[in-house]
Amino acid sequence: MIVYPAIDLKDGACVRLLRGDMDAATVFNDSPSTQARAFAEAGFQWLHIVDLNGAFAGAPVNGAAVEAILDAVSIPVQLGGGVRTMAVAERWFEKGVSRLILGTAAVKDPDFVRTAAKAFPGKIAVGVDARDGRVAVEGWAAAETVSPEDIGKRFEDAGVAALIFTDITRDGALQGVNIEATNALAEAVSIPVIASGGLKGVEDIEALTALKTPNINGVIAGRALYDGRLEAAAALKAANKV
Repeated sequence: MIVYPAIDLKDGACVRLLRGDMDAATVFNDSPSTQARAFAEAGFQWLHIVDLNGAFAGAPVNGAAVEAILDAVSIPVQLGGGVRTMAVAERWFEKGVSRLILGTAAVKDPDFVRTAAKAFPGKIAVGVDARDGRVAVEGWAAAETVSPEDIGKRFEDAGVAALIFTDITRDGALQGVNIEATNALAEAVSIPVIASGGLKGVEDIEALTALKTPNINGVIAGRALYDGRLEAAAALKAANKV
């Protein structure tokens, strides 16, 4: 299992939100590139980056910060937030992003997701962000009527690399990953699933690996890493247990 340390970008800084509320942001580092370098030096093999302003704006906003991160580390980066057109996707891949996460587009413009997945094989992930069992879009500000399983099944044959499932009600709250909902999505589809939202410590990683659900192959760690509840070495050790 891959542990993805999260770098959420708001106004050029590395922050963590509480349940997706932009007004409830805690700044953890004014230099996202320094934070990225620290994660890479700790042994993490991937970075998970979200342009929070971009998710609301529908276009990249924190581009300079993302580029600084790409210059600072050699490990692969997956990026979400504001990717709504092929031109934007092409530009990020040219700059060195390894995987792009399409969230709002997966609901509003599924044909774009399919086109992007075909154009960039293995490089497109779908962000499945849910609140109370229903998917939310546009920076989590708008609710839809579809379920996570509906979205996952929509792209079964599209060639997407992963589904990143986030329980919004837990995100940034240190209440623990929604193991049951993550597993339900993973069992409903054949696409690899990455768990996100609320990871509070190494016990969440251990619980996910204990499921032995073949296509749960990653978990995103945010606030727990920043406030010291989760040590990098312990996270990586738990993730590598069979």
